[in-house]
Amino acid sequence: MAPDPWLSIYDDTYHLAQEIAEKIHERERYLRNGENPTRVMVTIRTLMKKLNERIEQLRDSLLRSVSTRQITQLEGDRRQNLVDELLTKERHLQMSLSNEGAAPDVVRSSLMSGGASGSSRSNPWVMEEPEETRNLSSRDLKQQQQRMIAEQDAGLDALSNILGRQKQMGYDIGNELDDQNEIIDDLANLVESTDSRVRNRTRQVKLVDKKTGACAMWVLIVLLLIAIVVVAAWPK
Repeated sequence: MAPDPWLSIYDDTYHLAQEIAEKIHERERYLRNGENPTRVMVTIRTLMKKLNERIEQLRDSLLRSVSTRQITQLEGDRRQNLVDELLTKERHLQMSLSNEGAAPDVVRSSLMSGGASGSSRSNPWVMEEPEETRNLSSRDLKQQQQRMIAEQDAGLDALSNILGRQKQMGYDIGNELDDQNEIIDDLANLVESTDSRVRNRTRQVKLVDKKTGACAMWVLIVLLLIAIVVVAAWPK
């Protein structure tokens, strides 16, 4: 069975995010050693741009698959969760990347792991906690997580509304096609009826022409006979 293209792109995107995380660790090593991290930073930013494009590609492809019913709603929800995880990883990478001068003094966060196949993987996502969340309490972190979940729910609601509108558009288009088909059937019947009448009139005209020609011939014959009789009876 051929692999699903969407899942293949997801796996590639997942590994791309892992590669970015490793590059960020490499940048931190440069900073700790007092070396210039410019070259690795250029690579990181290029990979981040590519990661964003891949995630957008996954989102667009998922929307088309769900709207055209190429996958079930359950599978669509599962894939949406995978995309949301990638978006979360992207945000964490962006926050970590923004701390260009921070030293990795505390490592206490591990980002989510797992992939489309569900198999276990090595997880290189361990990195220093971003400065934006370093001083937050557990309650604040929980509230931040709830806001992220609310944003995801809002995205799912928007997707559901879009699918609902597209479904209604499909019904409207179907009804319009039914009406057009009825009009076409009526036109076809009218053309067939008109064609039949034209053929009948044509046959009648040919028959009249034939009869008219025969009558004219007989009239000429009669006139010719009268002329012969008259000539024969004319006194000499």
